[in-house]
Amino acid sequence: MQYILTLDQGTTSSRAILFDRAGQIKGIAQQEFPQIFPKPGWVEHDPAQIWRTQLTVAKDVLKNSGCSPSDLAAIGITNQRETTIVWDRASGEPVYNAIVWQDRRTADVCDDLRRTGKTQLFKDKTGLVLDPYFSGTKVQWILKHVAGGREKAEAGQLAFGTVDTWLIWNLTGGRVHLTDVSNASRTLLFNIHTGEWDSELLEILEIPRDVLPQVRASSEIYCETMADHLGASVPVAGIAGDQQAALFGQVCTKPGMVKNTYGTGCFMVMYSGERAIASENNLLTTVAWKTGKQLRYALEGSIFIAGAVVQWLRDGLKLIESASEVEVLAGQVEDNGGVYFVPAFTGLGAPYWDPYARGTIAGITRGTSGAHFARAALESIAHQTVDVLQAMQADSGIEITELRADGGATANSLLMQIQADLLGVPVVCPRVTETTALGAAYLAGLAVGYWKDEDEVAAQWQAARRFEPRMKRAQVEQHRAGWQRAVERAQNWVVPE
Repeated sequence: MQYILTLDQGTTSSRAILFDRAGQIKGIAQQEFPQIFPKPGWVEHDPAQIWRTQLTVAKDVLKNSGCSPSDLAAIGITNQRETTIVWDRASGEPVYNAIVWQDRRTADVCDDLRRTGKTQLFKDKTGLVLDPYFSGTKVQWILKHVAGGREKAEAGQLAFGTVDTWLIWNLTGGRVHLTDVSNASRTLLFNIHTGEWDSELLEILEIPRDVLPQVRASSEIYCETMADHLGASVPVAGIAGDQQAALFGQVCTKPGMVKNTYGTGCFMVMYSGERAIASENNLLTTVAWKTGKQLRYALEGSIFIAGAVVQWLRDGLKLIESASEVEVLAGQVEDNGGVYFVPAFTGLGAPYWDPYARGTIAGITRGTSGAHFARAALESIAHQTVDVLQAMQADSGIEITELRADGGATANSLLMQIQADLLGVPVVCPRVTETTALGAAYLAGLAVGYWKDEDEVAAQWQAARRFEPRMKRAQVEQHRAGWQRAVERAQNWVVPE
């Protein structure tokens, strides 16, 4: 058993990565799939395409690496988290498209829950804020709007799952319906203190318990895949939502350690160990993982649009032909020229939680160029990260000494330097940048004894690049003040119907 295979199912693509015992990448395969935008603020995926692309890349990485299924010790799964799928148990067919985590269609439902005084109840039990980001109101929407959905759900004919659950259902031919604690903790339905689905919350959101998957630890042997998918049965032994997986892959296993993942969105997570810190600054208290019998917790700030702003420069404005060109374009100017870009395309996440905010570019003059737009776009990612970090330090009482960074955008050295400057602490990028997939591999490998313990895993982490802050604090404060003015102009833009 030479390798661990991670299925890394993301928002814009499905990937499969092989890791060896040193935590190094043996092979990688990736396939993008379409984004569906039925209405402004709505984002969907075709669940069949999620499954098809994920299975395809799993086969591809084995073939391209010259590996057979017998070389695999286990499979780990990491996934876009709050994306919601409901399917028919008998046929395995989805009753509706997957409603993606970015989708804002249930903003009015969350407003109603707040008006009826449910905010604190949900926060106390789930650690979450009432926002359409999470799965619970998405499930409610599907059951309400799909013909016969509620009746079938109450009759036990439908199954709900986040993407990890959907993949396991398909990998096992519909035999297994489960999720792990990290994904369950993102649904608005799971009590993070008891570690169980919460009957009171299910009743409020009108969701029958029978649609829910079984909740398991993040590192244990759950099941084996059907032999005909990969050519042999392979144990599935690790599951974690993408950000918790990245936290584990970055070996942030001591309270106060922080990582930030720069992907489609941007997600900063601080590990807090056995302590579930109740946020007073609009952050999320979430389950980090469960290994053995003990739940571990984290504070998280979710930024909806990070790398997606660069995609918009490419596909919407057509300023660049590929995402990698943004660094060169932004580097053509010394500063942002007074331009601030708030990429609230689908509202603002932490610490604002404003589903009615929309994208805003402020400070444009006749001298503004495409390079200024590009630089302001990169700065928007860094500014949003600082917003979250400041809230995190206030909640935890811990001043961080460094930020461990991962995700595709860490390849952009200009962005990483801007981030270090605005944060005022070093930004450190690891040698293995695929930390989300690596974290899922570690969780699976620990469950089957591929790695002995967490100390062996921690010893593998190595820094590759380190960015020290260089900007004077007075200049940082000037940039931060401009950003805050721009955010104020982006907020509450959409008038609820």
